[in-house]
Amino acid sequence: MEMEESITASTFITTNPAGSVQMATVKEPDLNAMLETHPCYTEKAHTQFARMHLPVAPKCNIQCNYCNRRFDCMNESRPGVTSEILTPEQAVEKIRYVKERIPYLTVIGIAGPGDPLANEETFRTLDLVRKEFPEMSLCLSTNGLMLPRNVDRLKSLGVRFITVTINAVDPEIGSKMYEFVKYEGKVLRGIEAAEKLVENQLLGVKMASKAGMLVKVNVVMVPEVNAEHIPAVAKKVKQLGAYIVNVIPLIPVPGTNFASMRAPTPKERKALQDLCESDIKQMRHCRFCRADAVGLLGEDRSSEFAHVTCSLARPPKEGFAGMQAEGKTKYRIAVASSDGKNVDLHFGHAESFLTFTVAGKRITPGKSITYQADMDIPMFGMAHANKLEKAADALSGFDAVLATKFGDRAVEELQTRGVAAVKETGEIRSALRRAVDSIFKERAATFSE
Repeated sequence: MEMEESITASTFITTNPAGSVQMATVKEPDLNAMLETHPCYTEKAHTQFARMHLPVAPKCNIQCNYCNRRFDCMNESRPGVTSEILTPEQAVEKIRYVKERIPYLTVIGIAGPGDPLANEETFRTLDLVRKEFPEMSLCLSTNGLMLPRNVDRLKSLGVRFITVTINAVDPEIGSKMYEFVKYEGKVLRGIEAAEKLVENQLLGVKMASKAGMLVKVNVVMVPEVNAEHIPAVAKKVKQLGAYIVNVIPLIPVPGTNFASMRAPTPKERKALQDLCESDIKQMRHCRFCRADAVGLLGEDRSSEFAHVTCSLARPPKEGFAGMQAEGKTKYRIAVASSDGKNVDLHFGHAESFLTFTVAGKRITPGKSITYQADMDIPMFGMAHANKLEKAADALSGFDAVLATKFGDRAVEELQTRGVAAVKETGEIRSALRRAVDSIFKERAATFSE
């Protein structure tokens, strides 16, 4: 299913009073238009449109070897993490509050912290949201175990985007990814657990696709466990109607069975994405979102809106205080560029940074800062943290750094050194002017003679 295809109607078989069979077509929401404003399914949308995850589903029916759901941990950005559990009614109230402050909010999703389909609160929440915010796109993330039983129910509630995490289509490999599966009152383990999970996942993808939903498949990439098997997963889910695949690198989390496993390197992950791209579209801008994520994909504001419910005090209307630099009219900015003309590199992929001083309308180039980015360092872990710290140290004293993308840890390291992480693309001088206008707009004499 390609994006340019029109997905606007479903056909049902009905019978008239005489008993003869008729075909009835029911118009559906225009998924092509919805795609344009969904930041996870369309890369260009992730810098313009925001999503909000509602943490209303605490219970889970499987135990993945890489998952440890923790609460009240705002420093972590990964699936399964949240700072609160909301009731359906609180979730709706929070949407009202957030929507006033983020007018470009277009997507409401439920992604845990457990499995949404293992919690009846999920369906109550979707019903309330659909009635009060019919303009919002609704989406849901699931492990897929209970998806076949709930496709029709989800569609009736207005859900048109489904994400299913499928780490293997071979039960033998799947058995290494999961500790147990709870299904129909039984606890399954090993091959038996993986067989049932894979069976339901694949059936769920097929059913959801046939029902007119757009299906994204997440695959957690674990080197030496399932990495070499992922192309087979991509090929299979494409055959079943999936729209896009998101290869997520393992995040070794303390307290899990995979705590001592290594994360894949950026080079390994990119090579795998490139290999799978021949079969199915790849999501390359994932931010590994929390279960209570709010805002643009690269600018999670969940901490700003944490605990905003009817019974709790609300934060100031203007939100948290930003950088303070009143009266400053000269800015030092570093730029991640491969050709010296455009902002075109991910922060973590830059081997050097161009530097500029912006004073009024004058932009003066400075000396480049050389930094050797090691693409063979795992994407998570101590080595990765040390790499980011060294890069941030090299940029201490700058007001901002421009790059096409930043990881959450990179943003944190830069901010602790007083450096703003600014996502930009395109011609450097134009990008510098946009950056100064947007980030330093409250500073005096910005871009004046």
